[in-house]
Amino acid sequence: MRTVYVLSGGVSKFAKTRPDKTFQAIVKEAYDYLLEDLGLDQRTFTRLVDGSVASYFSDHFARQLMAGIMAQDYLGLAPKPGHRVEGGGATGGICFQEAWKSVASGHMDLCVAYGFESMSHVETWKGNEFIALASDVSFDYPVGGFYSGYYAMMVTRHMQEFGTTVEQMAAVSVKNHINAYYNPYAQKRNRYTIEDVRGSPMVAWPLTRLDICVMSDGAAATLLASEEGLRRLEEAGAHIPRPLVKVTGIGRGTDAMRMADRPHLDYETFMHEYASEQERSSDDTRRYYKDLWERGVRYPGVHSFRAGRTAGNMAYRMAGVFDPLNELDFVELHDAYTSSEIQTYEDLGLCRYGEGGPFAVSGKTFMPGPDYGLDLKEPPQCPVNPSGGLIACGHPVGATGLMQAVFALWQLQGSIPRHFNDPTLQVPEARRGLIHSHAGTGTYVTVSILEKEQ
Repeated sequence: MRTVYVLSGGVSKFAKTRPDKTFQAIVKEAYDYLLEDLGLDQRTFTRLVDGSVASYFSDHFARQLMAGIMAQDYLGLAPKPGHRVEGGGATGGICFQEAWKSVASGHMDLCVAYGFESMSHVETWKGNEFIALASDVSFDYPVGGFYSGYYAMMVTRHMQEFGTTVEQMAAVSVKNHINAYYNPYAQKRNRYTIEDVRGSPMVAWPLTRLDICVMSDGAAATLLASEEGLRRLEEAGAHIPRPLVKVTGIGRGTDAMRMADRPHLDYETFMHEYASEQERSSDDTRRYYKDLWERGVRYPGVHSFRAGRTAGNMAYRMAGVFDPLNELDFVELHDAYTSSEIQTYEDLGLCRYGEGGPFAVSGKTFMPGPDYGLDLKEPPQCPVNPSGGLIACGHPVGATGLMQAVFALWQLQGSIPRHFNDPTLQVPEARRGLIHSHAGTGTYVTVSILEKEQ
């Protein structure tokens, strides 16, 4: 298996609507950004690149079947090989990993991964209906199965089992929105307080409008390369941003579409099949989990993401990560809901199962620079969603996982001040980061780990 580098990336402006451009032109906005960062013109780059992977979630939003091939043609990549991937909210993360596979396998030396969504073609209620079609249309959907309802059900169970509070959820929203205030590509650049979040319109108790990500128009693109691809670019006169960033771990997990079909595992099965090496090696954590099971808690139930834990454990093994909180410098996490960010803290091993609520307000997931207006007890340790995440950046579904990859690349290159024209969101001395992409109620999840070359 070959070393795979992430050499360049670009994003479009994310917005509620982009009436100024077709979806092809929005993709080209991100693609041209990637080329500009390399210092190459489109003709030269097209000659060098071997192929692509396209990422978009829904034909309904695009109102166009085979939209990927239209973007491929618009970018000038025809007749190079390309294909489209789809996996709900995880579509962008899957796309990134498919491009990685093309390069790691030796099939390609230079592969572009690009993704997009144009969600403004329909009213919000209709968009939510389209998204709800990514639930079981024979069982869940006919009885009101919209995603805000699913996540409300999951977090109320989390609240009952572990004491998670609405204020802890609101702190996630405050953090991500204030981070996005310094991100010029974000859709929502606003400062909010806990009171603002709780006072916004209720969508599905306890989730308010400011607990939930927004639908968006936008695109993102990344370039993945082998050492041979890197050499070809340099010979063509490309400016390769340094330090180089490579992919050191990937993982994926899946779960049943219907939450009612998911198992409630006993303690021994959980510890053997799902607990991380770090958890199994800690006597204190084993006792903590034993106590949870003795009072009736089960895993994953309806309040945890087994696919996320599976993906994280797989990526950690590949990258040699034992203690995520102390070995990762930042995480770009799929925060479709403030509640799902808290749940994912646990499944990625940033804190123990059941402790996501207190962890959310500890201060460990915040950036050191911004003033959040919160009484944080501990200093930042592993910032989560320094970009602002889906809640504030926006969620043009097919672009989201690739947006995370672009922002992670810039963090590791130390180039956030250049790309954002502001140093506030640069994670100090970032060496290793994680990107996490999540679909449905945890049906597809991808985790990828990026590191800068030493």
